[in-house]
Amino acid sequence: KIQKLAWWQAPPWYSNQGSKLIRKAKEAPFVPVGIAGFAAIVAYGLYKLKSRGNTKMSLHLIHMRVAAQGFVVGAMTVGMGYSMYREFWAKPKP
Repeated sequence: KIQKLAWWQAPPWYSNQGSKLIRKAKEAPFVPVGIAGFAAIVAYGLYKLKSRGNTKMSLHLIHMRVAAQGFVVGAMTVGMGYSMYREFWAKPKP
């Protein structure tokens, strides 16, 4: 049976980048959190670039990189823990 779609609805077989991102975010919710945190730390670091005082530029950039990478690694670790919890402990017993 063919379903009639409204003009704003995409057919079920059509997937664009937005729908893929939403599907992946539902599968692994901490990936978008890691990406957003990385972007926020980089934006904050670039904002603070003007008021870094006597700190060398290279040292400021290294600190910004370490903070951003640390946030991403932390989000990945929490995400893996969450997926392990869902897989092994929160699974209903048959």
